[in-house]
Amino acid sequence: MSAPLPSRAAPVDDPRMDWDLPHPHVVRFAVDDAEIDEYRHVNNAVYLTWCERVAWDHSTALGLGKAHCLSLDRGMANVRATIAWLRPALPGDVVEMGTWMLTPAPRVRALRRFQVRRASDATTLARIEIEYVCLELSTGRAVRAPREFTAAYAARADVLAALAGAPVV
Repeated sequence: MSAPLPSRAAPVDDPRMDWDLPHPHVVRFAVDDAEIDEYRHVNNAVYLTWCERVAWDHSTALGLGKAHCLSLDRGMANVRATIAWLRPALPGDVVEMGTWMLTPAPRVRALRRFQVRRASDATTLARIEIEYVCLELSTGRAVRAPREFTAAYAARADVLAALAGAPVV
């Protein structure tokens, strides 16, 4: 499994600030040989694993780490994913994955976008949107998100404003 490099928020003055949306939460990964398939590129299923890892890194940065979610008996579960693969990630690549929340006031459902880029040239390799539903962990039932989730997972106004001009997944 690829080793995550330290996460970071992309600085505003980044000269390669060509992310689809402003202010991404970014995690970098060095592609691991175990993620390469018979076609000599990162297997498509790996992208969803990366999404989960980046979403948890972002959630933790927002104050909603796994221990906190368990204490609330609440969690966000993936119910739908849409992926547009544009270019392959290859052996030896370092990829950076940015994520944003897209729901203004999440209640039961929330939408998150990801953009995967090759770090060496900032080429976008994939765009992904995942719809999540808030679950009561003890029962597995969909429930209204607690205040902590609604506050942490609310989309930034500047992200929502930029969404109209962003590439579609």
